Amino acid sequence: MTNEEIKKILLEGNYITPEDITRAEKNMNKGGSLVDYLIDEGIITVSIFGQATAEFFQVPYTNLGSYPLSKNDIIKIPEDIAKKFKVVVVTDAPEEVVVATDNPKEVELIKALELIFKKKKITITYALPESITNLFVAYQKPLETRFSKIIEGNTRVAPEIIDEIIGDAINLNASDIHIEPLTDEVVIRFRIDGVMQEAGRIKKQFYENILNRIKVQGKLRIDEHYGAQDGSIRYQQKDKKYIDMRISIIPTIDGEKIVIRLLGEYVRGLETGDLGLSKDDENIINEAARKPFGMILVTGPTGAGKSTTLYALVRSLNSPRVNITTIEDPVEYRITGVNQVQVNPLTNLTFAKGLRSIVRQDPDIVLVGEIRDTETAEIAVNAALTGHLLLSTFHANDAATAIPRLLNMGIEPFLLASTLELIVAQRLVRRICMHCRYSVTIPKTQLIKKFKQAQNYFEEENVTLYEGKGCEECNNTGYIGRTGIFEFIKITPEIQNLILTNPASGQVWTEARKSGTQNLFEDGIDKVKNGITTIDELLRVAEPSRDYLSK
Repeated sequence: MTNEEIKKILLEGNYITPEDITRAEKNMNKGGSLVDYLIDEGIITVSIFGQATAEFFQVPYTNLGSYPLSKNDIIKIPEDIAKKFKVVVVTDAPEEVVVATDNPKEVELIKALELIFKKKKITITYALPESITNLFVAYQKPLETRFSKIIEGNTRVAPEIIDEIIGDAINLNASDIHIEPLTDEVVIRFRIDGVMQEAGRIKKQFYENILNRIKVQGKLRIDEHYGAQDGSIRYQQKDKKYIDMRISIIPTIDGEKIVIRLLGEYVRGLETGDLGLSKDDENIINEAARKPFGMILVTGPTGAGKSTTLYALVRSLNSPRVNITTIEDPVEYRITGVNQVQVNPLTNLTFAKGLRSIVRQDPDIVLVGEIRDTETAEIAVNAALTGHLLLSTFHANDAATAIPRLLNMGIEPFLLASTLELIVAQRLVRRICMHCRYSVTIPKTQLIKKFKQAQNYFEEENVTLYEGKGCEECNNTGYIGRTGIFEFIKITPEIQNLILTNPASGQVWTEARKSGTQNLFEDGIDKVKNGITTIDELLRVAEPSRDYLSK
């Protein structure tokens, strides 16, 4: 749809005001998408736009992002028809088939569906075009099969193979692509939901061209084979959208290994309510974020989702009434209306130097990608003390450890006590696949064999838990997607007084427990009981509590 059609739909449904349109047309990039601007500004959500469009077409709305669709149902519509009319099967019952399309009034679509589903009743619903296109991955053949076809064609082998690899990684929501040379072949592996999975293999004779093409695109030296190199690529997908990628190449004994980190696009539309926070924790973080100044820290190891949490928080705070500035390495996702600064060692633009400049830019909210050193920590604390809300990540194993680590970096205790508002520790656990989830009842004694603290968390003698059997939708893993488990330490007056005594992490944790703070494992246990993840997955990423908090 054009911006004019979108404008008409949203205005007629009273989803936006004429003033919203005026502001959008004034501030959005020329030729940009009105919908993207309105979503980025928090004026509407993706679901609201879908619902408004469905009302305009006078059909029901199907949110495909939250609707578990079967691959077997999707491919009941031949691929050429599905892509021509942008349509997928939502449910297929004996008497009725429900489909979702982005153009419910297309007459030829009805005729095509009647030929496929014969005498069944056909119900048309509206879904967003992008969410439909994402499901067309169901029609794809295995990666190695497509490699063979490309090689047989014997033209543009390297570019086409790279496109297939990146396309599959995007469709499977992989965070990283590993291209690993062995003696006679090259293995392609994806990191999906934090776990490595093999995607395919190619003969080594084609690898040099693939390696050189990636080096050229990443602006790296093609004549360097014995040193590590880092670069970046802005990759244009087949649908003309761009995704930013970070490239790392290192020499191994069998050749140069490539790792590609896919950045950013998954954050679009993400809000604090989508992170997996409990209602109490969501209230705590929103209350801290509404304060005019202070510091909120998110801690955890690399890959724990810290940046995603901060981006979701920034999106919830973003409005025309506040000036938000970030300094990041790298800028993983671009947010309309937020001033984002990229760290650049070549120009001596470090976190510390960038932060010094940012505080002179009259910001209300400052996001520092990471507090890595004493200088950055000192400037961050002073920024929070002088009327700014400061958000940052910090490497610490748990929330309580962050305080003594900051004090050991040389931060004055009275300054830290005055500025720190909230510390969040987090990890990511895989979610059980809702397509193949089932319940299983096991004796508590069996759980105690896995971890002896189980007796503290489960009262009944026979415990009902959930697992995934493994199916086509989850690539037979039993899991799709990830969610966070969290540990919150709210800085109370008691903890402020404790900070002045230069405490150890154990003292901080003991004080936090008095106010009912849950640790990571306890938050995870709640998600296990609610059928969101499994006990094995929780034990993989978090240790059982040594100081069980009775509820």
